[in-house]
Amino acid sequence: MHDDTGLLQKKRVWIYAFLFTLTLINYIDRVSLSVASKVLKEEFNISPVAMGYLFSSFVWLYFIALIPMGYLVGRYGPKKVNGYGIGVWSVATACTALSTGFISLLSCRLIMGAGEATTYPAGARVIREWMPLRERGMATAVFHSGSLVGPAVGAIGFGWLITAFGWRIAFLVAAALGFVWLAAWLKWYSHPSKAPWLSAEEREEISGHGASSQAQSAAIPALGLSGLARSWTMWAIALSHGCAVYATYFFLTWLPSYLQAEKGLTVMSSGIYTAIPYIGAAVLAIVIGRLSDRVVRPEMAESGQRRVVVASVLLASSVIFLVPALENTWAILMVITLSLATCASAVSLNLSLVNDLVRAEDDVGTAAGFITAVGNLFGLLAPIVTGYVVAGTGRFAPAFVMVGVLLVVGAMLSMFCTRRPVGAIQPGAVALG
Repeated sequence: MHDDTGLLQKKRVWIYAFLFTLTLINYIDRVSLSVASKVLKEEFNISPVAMGYLFSSFVWLYFIALIPMGYLVGRYGPKKVNGYGIGVWSVATACTALSTGFISLLSCRLIMGAGEATTYPAGARVIREWMPLRERGMATAVFHSGSLVGPAVGAIGFGWLITAFGWRIAFLVAAALGFVWLAAWLKWYSHPSKAPWLSAEEREEISGHGASSQAQSAAIPALGLSGLARSWTMWAIALSHGCAVYATYFFLTWLPSYLQAEKGLTVMSSGIYTAIPYIGAAVLAIVIGRLSDRVVRPEMAESGQRRVVVASVLLASSVIFLVPALENTWAILMVITLSLATCASAVSLNLSLVNDLVRAEDDVGTAAGFITAVGNLFGLLAPIVTGYVVAGTGRFAPAFVMVGVLLVVGAMLSMFCTRRPVGAIQPGAVALG
């Protein structure tokens, strides 16, 4: 155990703030089109089918760009690559305000998706550089929790802006948030070894055992994408990640429809009821991440023991099995909150597990891009498969069961297939997990 009561007095708390607000802004911009969809459909006469393509278009280039962005983070560092990323997606968000129809909206969403692909590879590398190993679980949970708070804040804030000032002003305000973040990032972010505002004592604490441990990690030769893709450990983490992401996309896309169709809630009340699990999950995910750091000591983390926590939260998330058997709406929301929180924890802890097991620092961004790409492939399938299941059976129960089965499979993959480190253990020796 260790005493972390003084974390808020540490200067690296600003890196936590950067990480959280990065994904917060990312997801506010992602949800913006959904919030504005009714107004856009009316103004530009966009059909439901065309709107469906607009909703999915964000993911097209995002998915393709994830692994290349991870490589660029490894080569050029997170400050430069992530700076370009948020700059590009903020420009695309601003340009959305100038849209004149379907084609211009589609173009803006495609560019935005490509820009946002820098977020998770860069965030994983920032955590590797800035956080002592004993803090990585909580740091990754804080980073990922922005993706839970973002949809709730975006839905409420963007909705108010559209109502008060119109949809074009709303997109400009969303873009401005990104530019403000970028200005702060360029001014204050740097590697801990170069940050002038960091004390020598804290710099020593971050590096673990002094500069030698960071130098050792930096000296290990990178495997690159081809080497990472030959690792069974990487594939097990990626597939486990996919199971968790499938569940989170299921919640993101179908939860309001489920509450409206089977629980008789109105659109407004279902929106409020949807926001509750996300806010609760954000808090619980940070708590779980912190607990994982307390339970998994640094030497245990380096040997892959964090996988036990990943498997445990995935298994806990399979409580979603219970939803079809429940009648009380609040009981359902409690179960969904627990499932969503543990799913979110699995996503963030898998990113921590990558940092634990990938030995070469330059491979971290590529590895994070790899598992995020696989996860988003599962995420792309979730709303489509669920749609077919609901259409074919007329009920949501089989869809909930399918999600629960995948979460159990993900838990088994984490527990039994993510044991070995990925990369060189000794100079000249390579372990591909």
